[in-house]
Amino acid sequence: MTSEDDSAPQGNAAYHRLLDELRAGRLGPGDRLRETDLAERLGMSRTPVREAIRQLEADGIVSHVPRQGASIRTLEYAEVMDLYEMRAVLEGTAARLAARAASDIEIEELIDMNRALETQRGTPEAFPLNRQFHAALLDAAKNRFLTRSMTSLQRAMMILGPTTLTNPERAELAVKEHFAVLDAVQARDGARAEAAMRAHIEAAQRVRVRTLRARPLYDGDLM
Repeated sequence: MTSEDDSAPQGNAAYHRLLDELRAGRLGPGDRLRETDLAERLGMSRTPVREAIRQLEADGIVSHVPRQGASIRTLEYAEVMDLYEMRAVLEGTAARLAARAASDIEIEELIDMNRALETQRGTPEAFPLNRQFHAALLDAAKNRFLTRSMTSLQRAMMILGPTTLTNPERAELAVKEHFAVLDAVQARDGARAEAAMRAHIEAAQRVRVRTLRARPLYDGDLM
C-alpha cells in the first residue's frame, strides 16, 4: 500500500510530466484527463496522478466538466489576449529592471544563451533554450514578487500549447528581438529594454492569433 509520504514525490513527478506534455502539445485544450489512462502512460498508480490533476486544477489549467470529469481548460479568445497583455507588462518590467540590476556576467550569459538559440533555431533543442533565456532575464531583474507573478502566468500560458517558435520565421525573428532587448540592457537603458521586450511579446502574440484563427475551436470567438 502506498503511504502519503511515498505518494507525494510521485505526485510531484506526475505533475511535471503533465506540464511537459502540455508544453509539447501532447495535451491540449479540451483533452480529458482520465486517471486510469494517465497512470498507465506515466507508469504510476492512480493516486499520484490524481494529486497531479488536483495541482493542475489549482493552477487554473484543468477544469471539471459535469458528467465528463477533468479536462484541460479551453481559453476564450479574450483570455488569450489578456494573458499576452499581462506577459508584455511583466516581461517588459523584467527587462527594464534587468537593465538596472543585471551584472555584467549575467548579461554576457544572456548573450551566450541567445547565440546558442540562434544556432539551434528550428530544432527541438531551441524550445528549452528559449525558456532558459526568458527565465535568466527574469532572474537578472532580481525581483522576487515579479518572479512569482511570472511563474503563475507561465503556467496559465501552457494551455496554449507549443511555443510560437515552432514557426520558422518566428524563430528567426525572435532571436533578433532578443538581441534588441539585450542591446538595451547592456546599455543600461531601461525604457528601451522594456519597449523592446514588449515588442517581442506582441510579435509572438500576433503569431498566436493567426494560429488560433486557423482552429475551428475559436471561430466563434473571432468573428
